[in-house]
Amino acid sequence: MHTWDETTDLLAYSVFGYVVERVKSDKDPHWGAKPADELARSLDGAITREGIGGHQALALFRDELLPACRPMEHPLNLAYVATAPSHAAVLFDLVVSASSIFGGLWECGAGAIAAENQTLHWLAELAGFPDEAAGCFVSGGSAANLSALVAARHVARKQIDEPPARWCFATTRETHASVHAAARTMDVDVVSVEPDERGRMTGDALAAAIDEHRRRNPHDRLFAVVANAGTTNVGAIDELDAIADLCDAHDLWMHIDGAYGGATLCAPSMKEALRGFERADSFGIDPHKWMFAPYDCAALVYRDPIAAAQAHAQHGDYLDAVDRSESNPSDLAFHLSRRARGLPLWFSLATHGTDAYAAAVEHTLDAARGFADHLRDRDGFALLLDPQMSVVLFEVDGWDRARYDAWTTSRAHDGVGLVVPTTWRSRTCYRVCLVNPLTTVDMLVGLADDMAAFGAG
Repeated sequence: MHTWDETTDLLAYSVFGYVVERVKSDKDPHWGAKPADELARSLDGAITREGIGGHQALALFRDELLPACRPMEHPLNLAYVATAPSHAAVLFDLVVSASSIFGGLWECGAGAIAAENQTLHWLAELAGFPDEAAGCFVSGGSAANLSALVAARHVARKQIDEPPARWCFATTRETHASVHAAARTMDVDVVSVEPDERGRMTGDALAAAIDEHRRRNPHDRLFAVVANAGTTNVGAIDELDAIADLCDAHDLWMHIDGAYGGATLCAPSMKEALRGFERADSFGIDPHKWMFAPYDCAALVYRDPIAAAQAHAQHGDYLDAVDRSESNPSDLAFHLSRRARGLPLWFSLATHGTDAYAAAVEHTLDAARGFADHLRDRDGFALLLDPQMSVVLFEVDGWDRARYDAWTTSRAHDGVGLVVPTTWRSRTCYRVCLVNPLTTVDMLVGLADDMAAFGAG
């Protein structure tokens, strides 16, 4: 029988140290996953009746498993929406995992929940929400969007006597896939709002969609609008103020999906672009995207947490002893058991200060704008949209989809960087999404130079 104590001397270097060093190293990472059969062979014999011991298990993870995972924190991981956790947040995640804190109920994890609540209050203040606003940390934007929409429908149900033919909420096709998945999970319909040429939901388009849907489906009930503060594909910011006006006029819950872009609430340069955010009923932000927290960490904040608790609180004979006089995170989303996943963000904020967060987000925005300026003036490339946040869309002249795929595969395999093609208004293009303050304009220009050389080859 192997004891776990023998692994403690290797833990910091073998796991955390390796993650840090592969970012700082001159040796570029390999960006491709290994085939399943190869990994299965690597794992053969790892789980046995006797155990292989902590040293061997850690070595197996370090040498075989971790290198087969994409380095999401690398400055040139520009695909999808990556991550860039601070060292403070990563280290404290080890503390959270080792502390065995149940973060669902105040009576079990009051200290941890108090720190999470302080962090949520900071986010609510950034958003311009009232002092009574509150929320919880969930696993990601999918959980935040679903939980907020469940609360929204619960509120709407209490306002009517007869159930409608169908429940529905409004959003655009640019909204994250998790919002459309939430509609399927809840068995509700989506009223599709046509985005404008920049990918935004406008007030005029929303008004037209509401009127048209009600004309065609008079017995349906619209209960919410999901707006975007930074769509995933292009970083679009919907017309939040105009959307809030319509939600007020039609008595609709306004939820903002800020999973990617909500981090810009702490950037002074984005204040005007986000005008109207403060009028939402709920919002979600994923700090594991652009607020330098490790996976998995998403903040869900409600203007009226009492309404959310009425929708989500679980009851049963075995829960009768739960103290409901204090804020219980388990009452504010569709979960019960949860880890205190907001603590690494709290620790990083306490360590570095909120000014450092603002500076880091502004630096990333500046890098995106600088790269866009470079592409706008460079022959052989076409900037498709001025960046609204830190997503830059561009075409390489003369490239077809096969050429885009070939460069992506080659450079990912060689560890140069990870950029994957997307589609914007039926045009194949590249999309880079910056969330790492270590990413520089020079790095991005180097990728463009490499594309140009690849195209000429």
